[in-house]
Amino acid sequence: MNLSKPLVASLALASLLTGCVGTGPNTQQGVVGGAALGALAGAIIGNNSGNHNGAAGAAIGAVAGGIAGGTIGNSIDHERGTLYTSEQQATTNVVVAQPPPPPPPPADVVVMQSGPGTVWIPGYWAYDGYRYVWIGGRWARPPHHRYHAYVSPHWERRPSGYVYIQGYWR
Repeated sequence: MNLSKPLVASLALASLLTGCVGTGPNTQQGVVGGAALGALAGAIIGNNSGNHNGAAGAAIGAVAGGIAGGTIGNSIDHERGTLYTSEQQATTNVVVAQPPPPPPPPADVVVMQSGPGTVWIPGYWAYDGYRYVWIGGRWARPPHHRYHAYVSPHWERRPSGYVYIQGYWR
């Protein structure tokens, strides 16, 4: 049983998918981890199914695992607020002639500071390319001592149109 070729091919595909613009670190890790586990499980199941087709099982498992892992990671990114540390990382591939107006924000309830060194990030409407999703305000610790401020998501005018920039630390 030689699982190395399908597994390597599946991991290479997953690695390519991690460069998707507009995704956070948990989404990217979820794609890679899900694809790797899915490829391994698919190869074992495909090989032991009687057809001895581990390569097809690995490919199907990698795609299914990558999608599932990416979806779970993306929901974690939205729940926690992704940790982009530059405008370049936070720039999405969403370009529009005119930014769609967000709905009015719900009342943002400020809770007590969660600990020393944390920064209040007010709630905001995150744009996912199709619709706005409300992300509630929260206290967050900057990812590194050199980051002191959180830049909220916003639209920025570029020569090609308006580009959506996700929130990031600076």
